[in-house]
Amino acid sequence: MNHEAPMWEDAFGIFWLDFNLSNVLMMFVASLVVFILGVAATRNMQRYPTGFQNFMEWLIDFIKGIIGSNMDWRTGRLFLPLGLTLFAYIFVANMLGVVTNGVVGHTLWWKSPTADPGITLTLATLVVVLSHYYGVKLKGGKEYSKGFVRPLPFLLPFKIIEEFSNTLTLGLRLYGNIYAGEILLSLLVGLAATGVGGFIGATLPMIAWMGFSTFIGFIQAFIFVMLTMVYLSHKVSDDH
Repeated sequence: MNHEAPMWEDAFGIFWLDFNLSNVLMMFVASLVVFILGVAATRNMQRYPTGFQNFMEWLIDFIKGIIGSNMDWRTGRLFLPLGLTLFAYIFVANMLGVVTNGVVGHTLWWKSPTADPGITLTLATLVVVLSHYYGVKLKGGKEYSKGFVRPLPFLLPFKIIEEFSNTLTLGLRLYGNIYAGEILLSLLVGLAATGVGGFIGATLPMIAWMGFSTFIGFIQAFIFVMLTMVYLSHKVSDDH
C-alpha cells in the first residue's frame, strides 16, 4: 500500500502549482467514457427505444424523479442535464478503481478519481457555487440575499457556516466511501499475490467486495445527485 502519486511539481514554472498526474489521467478517462456512452446512446435515436437507448431513457427518468422529489418541475427541468452528467460521471469514476488498480513500480496511476479528496471536494464546491449562482439568477440578488436573514437575522452566521459544512459533507462522504473500498480491494489483491493459498482465500471475498463496491458506487452517485438537488432547491424554490 506504499504507493506514490505521480506528481508534476512546479508546473509551468509556477512554484505553487502541482498536478497529480494520476488524477488528471483518471478524470480524462472518466470524462471520455461518459462522452462515449452519451454518443453511443444517441447515435440512432428511435421512436420506440430498445437496448442502450432504452437504458438511457430509464436513467433520464430516474434523474427526473430525483429532481421532481425536491422541487417543482418547471424550475427543476433546468437542472436535468446537470443531474444526469453528475450521476454518470461520478458512477463511472467510482467504478474505475473497482475494475483494477494500475501500479507502475511504486507509482499508482490507475484508480478511482473519486478516491481523492481534492476531486470530490472540488465537485462539492462547484455544486455549492452553482446553487448560489442559480439562486441569484432565478430570484434576483436582493430577494436571494434576504433568504440568509429569514426567518430571523441572527441566523446569518449559522447559515454561512452551513454553506461550508454542506461542501465538506458532500465531498468527504463520497471520498470516504470510495477510498475505503479501494483500500480493502488492494489488501485482498495483496493477499492473492502471496501464493496459491492466498489466491484461493482471497478470490471469493474479492468477487463479493467488487459486487458490493459496485452497489456502493451507484448509491454514492445517487446520494451526491440527490443532495445536489436538495441544495439547489433550497436556493431556487420559495417553499423552503
